Amino acid sequence: MFKAVIHKGTLVAVIVSIICILGIVGALKIPVQMIPDLEVRTISVQTGWAGATPQDVEKDILIEQERYLRSLPNLKRMTSIARMGQATIELEFPFGVEVNDAMINVNNALSQVSSYPENVDQPRLVSSSFSSNAFMHFSLKPNKGNPLDLDMDLIRDYAEDYIRPRMESVQGVSEIRVGGGAAKQIQIKVNPSRLAQRGISLNTVRNAIRNRNKDASAGDIETQKQRYLIRVIGRFENVAQLENVIIERKNNINIRLKDVAEVVLDHYETRSLSYLDGERTISLSVRRESDSNVIQIKEDMRSVVEKINADLLKHNGLELLLISDDVEYVQSSLSNVWFNLILGALLATLVMYYFLRSAKVTMIGILGIPMCTIAAFLGLMLFNRTINVISLAGVAFAIGMTVDNTIVVLESIMQAKKRGLERFDAAIAGVKDVWPAVLASTATTILVFAPILFVQQEAGQLYSDIAIAISGAIIASMLVAIFVVPVAIANFDKNKSDTQKNHLQLSTKWIKFVSFFIKTKSRAIGTVASFSVAILMLAYVLMPATEYLPEGEEPKAFSIMIAPPSYNLSEMQRIGLELRDYFDLHINAAHNDFDLSLIHI
Repeated sequence: MFKAVIHKGTLVAVIVSIICILGIVGALKIPVQMIPDLEVRTISVQTGWAGATPQDVEKDILIEQERYLRSLPNLKRMTSIARMGQATIELEFPFGVEVNDAMINVNNALSQVSSYPENVDQPRLVSSSFSSNAFMHFSLKPNKGNPLDLDMDLIRDYAEDYIRPRMESVQGVSEIRVGGGAAKQIQIKVNPSRLAQRGISLNTVRNAIRNRNKDASAGDIETQKQRYLIRVIGRFENVAQLENVIIERKNNINIRLKDVAEVVLDHYETRSLSYLDGERTISLSVRRESDSNVIQIKEDMRSVVEKINADLLKHNGLELLLISDDVEYVQSSLSNVWFNLILGALLATLVMYYFLRSAKVTMIGILGIPMCTIAAFLGLMLFNRTINVISLAGVAFAIGMTVDNTIVVLESIMQAKKRGLERFDAAIAGVKDVWPAVLASTATTILVFAPILFVQQEAGQLYSDIAIAISGAIIASMLVAIFVVPVAIANFDKNKSDTQKNHLQLSTKWIKFVSFFIKTKSRAIGTVASFSVAILMLAYVLMPATEYLPEGEEPKAFSIMIAPPSYNLSEMQRIGLELRDYFDLHINAAHNDFDLSLIHI
């Protein structure tokens, strides 16, 4: 087999070129992220009830839902939270549970709840994981000075109806969440004295509005040739229609809603405030789909935002600004890993040249580095993985390991040439002598990393990319060493034999130093044991601190002030404005203006 392959160098070169081209094309299509996508393990049940206190939310919603959710199969933990106007239940499942099946079971359990109080929204199911957090944040703000005197609380509906759909049309975006402001609300301010004068109860007003504000089907009418469907339109389209609703008819007089109440188009009570450069804003956060390319999403989102600003916002006194994103940090982190990967390849090349002392043989030896790198990306693509700092770290680790098999085969071929064999015969004899050892070395290396693929916990999901990248590169290095390297040596190395001066020779002092430790069997065993104990002790002393993931170096600082539970939004707004006035004095200040001695952590 080796003889047939080595004599067909052109065919081998063509096959390798095709694989490399296809691998590069495939690698360019692999999504780019910061870390690998983690398996979704948490499902949140969110139920809204406007105006309800936490006590009522717990009694009328949470307790009823928990009664049916606690019996879900594979449920690991259930956490319930009651807030003003909202109930949230977080359901945690163990690793390996299919999230789609779990959501179906949760939905079926919630359907068994007999009834909810009036005005309670339908429960909403949300599945989330760490990797699905928002990675881009936009701010919708008025132009400087707010020349059109826009009420940002009422702009939320505009953002929901016009801006959000356009941004969600970007490929790879799963959701755009809108924060700040308040949704529009028609407020009916009833005058109790007017109701009492006309003898009308509040329930009568409510029932009259509810019965009037709906469409109804009235059957169909058939003519000689055609059939018409009849539908009665009754929903209110504006405030004037609502004001003219007839509440009751007494003494041949119609009592309309405007006779007993004032109808105002306003908004819900504001629960949160956001500012940017001193102006009230609406925030929009971008969440991505699994296995999506964050860099491509950012590029596409920028073009969409430019069109939104030009077509929708410019003439309405608004602008949409990107205030923060994690893509720049991802790009800088990936660039650092790429730099280290290339640096490692260069260092491996220099070491090979130092020992081989032949530029031609060194070039043949490092042929496997780009090939094995491409193979690592092919492995990631076949397993539907992404390019991230962890997978690139695996590729960087494999750089030094990929040349091991090549060095073994090269040395064996060089020894065969020293014995006087021709280049083709030397290539065949050299690879035949060592291919079992190369195969065994590759198999043992792969078996070290393969078990990581079977770990279902988060650690397995995070670091399985390293196992895939290293395994793919090592398998490729074996194939390169036993097929490509002998072909290259046989076809490009025209020298009949290497002279002794082209090889690095160990000095007699070094040989004597080594001979001292292996002179006798007992001395060799003692040397190995001493070195092993010394290395283990040194490793224990120099062991760094243990943490789940290394800390990043993103230049961001977050400050959070938690107010007492009894503070309302107006008081927190006052405190926030006071702090903002203080910090505005230090924005864009020179570095020398800061006195680090005054900072206490």
